[in-house]
Amino acid sequence: MNWWQAIIIGFIQGISEFLPISSTALMLIAQRLLDIPIGKNFKLSFETFLHIASVFAVIVYFRHDLCKILQDFITYIRTKNNKAQTNYKFVLLLIISTIVTILVGKMIESILGNQLTNSATIGASLIITGLSLILIEHGLNEGTRVQSTLNWKDGVIIGIGQALSLIPGISRTGSTLFTALCLGLSKDTALRYSFLLSIPVFLGMTILKLPDLIKSHTEITLFSLSIAFISSFIFALIGIKWFISMLQNTKLTYFAFYCIGLGIFTWRLI
Repeated sequence: MNWWQAIIIGFIQGISEFLPISSTALMLIAQRLLDIPIGKNFKLSFETFLHIASVFAVIVYFRHDLCKILQDFITYIRTKNNKAQTNYKFVLLLIISTIVTILVGKMIESILGNQLTNSATIGASLIITGLSLILIEHGLNEGTRVQSTLNWKDGVIIGIGQALSLIPGISRTGSTLFTALCLGLSKDTALRYSFLLSIPVFLGMTILKLPDLIKSHTEITLFSLSIAFISSFIFALIGIKWFISMLQNTKLTYFAFYCIGLGIFTWRLI
């Protein structure tokens, strides 16, 4: 992989990671269309480090929220201050969702196996993502539940919804947002939960892959890895800001038509 291919892969991963268009599907399609050689070890290295870039982007964007949440979490553990309880529970719910995502995700991988990455699966999943975005914008009534009303059942159900995004074509942001809105959460609460949930999930995925990464002899160069990492980080920040703006201005239908069109193209032509 040369430097410009690394920039393209980083751009695709970063800009699409937090947009409801499935970064995994776009990465697979781009690799096939651009004929970028991705060996097993190579793919493992890139996925791992680009997920870390995504985590950094979320941390930077939500740094003030995260500082407040962590401060309240520590405060509640020490003093049992009721004002800090909501954020304390919020952290526990993120952990529950992450554990459920990992467990259900492993089940999905074991059931579907190699079928996860074939064109029919990717195409059908993109179409499903597109239809869910239409429902988010035009079919679901916006809920009124806020962070303080969240409970462990919400954490489990949102975790299951997120696990479905391990199927290429199912958007992580789209699936978690759709699930949260179905549970009656307000858009702001659902959006915040979805983005902050990505931090423990991506870190968990990275930790799970580390043993294989250490054992592997990757053909990737440090230069290409660095270029892709920086590209992914920058465009992930842009993607976060763009998606929040699009959601607030009710323009998700554009992404819906894009996903449906790309899904049909992938299913029929690739």
